[in-house]
Amino acid sequence: MLLAAMPAAFGLDLLLGDPRRLPHPVRWMGRAIVWAEPRFRRLALPAVLCGGLFTAALVGATWLLASVLLRAAQTLHPAAALGLQIVMLYYCLSARGLAEAAGDVLHRLQNQGLPAARKALAMIVGRDVEALDADGVRRALVETVAENFVDGVASPLFYAALGGAPLALAYKMVNTLDSMVGYKTARYAQFGKVAARLDDVANYLPARLSVPVIALAARLLGGPGRRSLQTALQQGRSHTSPNAGFPEAAFAGALGVRLNGPNVYGGRLVEKPWLGGGFPDPGPRHVRRAVQLMATASVLWLGAGLLLQLILTWRAGL
Repeated sequence: MLLAAMPAAFGLDLLLGDPRRLPHPVRWMGRAIVWAEPRFRRLALPAVLCGGLFTAALVGATWLLASVLLRAAQTLHPAAALGLQIVMLYYCLSARGLAEAAGDVLHRLQNQGLPAARKALAMIVGRDVEALDADGVRRALVETVAENFVDGVASPLFYAALGGAPLALAYKMVNTLDSMVGYKTARYAQFGKVAARLDDVANYLPARLSVPVIALAARLLGGPGRRSLQTALQQGRSHTSPNAGFPEAAFAGALGVRLNGPNVYGGRLVEKPWLGGGFPDPGPRHVRRAVQLMATASVLWLGAGLLLQLILTWRAGL
């Protein structure tokens, strides 16, 4: 079933993207997080334990609900289960949405000016955007395309290959939890610690496995695949995030641009090291090439996911 569902879901994402008119499970996940947080905070336990139970309950409930729905669909007809699996996986992917978001910010920067670009950029990045110049906006765009290649394509397909749509949706809940409560602020430093650590663990392998895929994509596009690989291996670990540095450094080497560096988050300057520090800041063409690189790497990753599923299916049949 997965050998058909994964490419079909990927094709749906490329065709439809994320239409705002359609209901989206990730938005439901966000509502569930908002509903559950105050209830778990009221438990007479340390904040980190409350947050751990909160995280475990939401991730487990997501996996269980998806599994039950697929089982119910299977009892109706195998085609119903296949269709449901395709739709579930489609909602886990965001390659087209990422490309459209990056293109929209770049269009605003070139045609409407810096304030309009900053406003659109604030919708897709976590840093403060008010003081960013044009170079800073483009740098943020390339970084978010690189990092979200893992969050929006590589990791969902990786977990889909391992455990189908239920595991992919459980990963999306982990990722959504991290984006909502995984902050080192007074409110979430303890309560969100388990969610943040779980997201780090979930992305650990996909982030590192993405490096050779990005390098191969760069080579197929006529770029420096070897430099992409070398930059990621040499500089990926220097990022403040345990995972984001690897795809970002691979993109920096592939495109010949510098990324990361000092940025302001919540009014606080965070001194991050440069990735690809010897290269110039990204220009407009680099943002467009980053989107092309992400799309090519996504297709390659889909092929790798199908190969993994074939191997697992073959081993299960032995």
